[in-house]
Amino acid sequence: MSNYILELRKFVGQRPLIQCGTCVIISDSNNILMQLRTDNKKWGLPGGSIEIGEKVEEAVIREVKEETGLSICLKDLKLFGVFSGERQHYIYPHGDEVYNVVTVFTTSVFSGELQIDNTESSSLKFFKVDKLPTEISPPDIEVIEKYIANISCKIML
Repeated sequence: MSNYILELRKFVGQRPLIQCGTCVIISDSNNILMQLRTDNKKWGLPGGSIEIGEKVEEAVIREVKEETGLSICLKDLKLFGVFSGERQHYIYPHGDEVYNVVTVFTTSVFSGELQIDNTESSSLKFFKVDKLPTEISPPDIEVIEKYIANISCKIML
């Protein structure tokens, strides 16, 4: 499968693009899986861009396998939300600019062993929700804030 965004960049350079992506919050009890990204050296959620003709769910399953070595299943994914707007604006360290439209899922069902791909991530770790790293990749901050707020609301009920 080709990388649609990289192909498009050949024509538009670093100009702002609307980039459709997906990610997943993989939880294990009161922990969530995060990856230390190689591009910006910050912690983020597993996920990535959707390729031409690919369903959002297919993309998140593929990205999780590529980036973490874990397998997740369509039937276990729960839609968490769709994030867009100014808080999803991001300029990559190499200068490419995007406005992300990110479909976010959650799951607590996964199998396999964590395997670092060394291309997109240099570390994988489950963090307690109340002890997350401070250096979080900017597009993931809004998602994680909403996730924590939802957990807090459920605890209060």
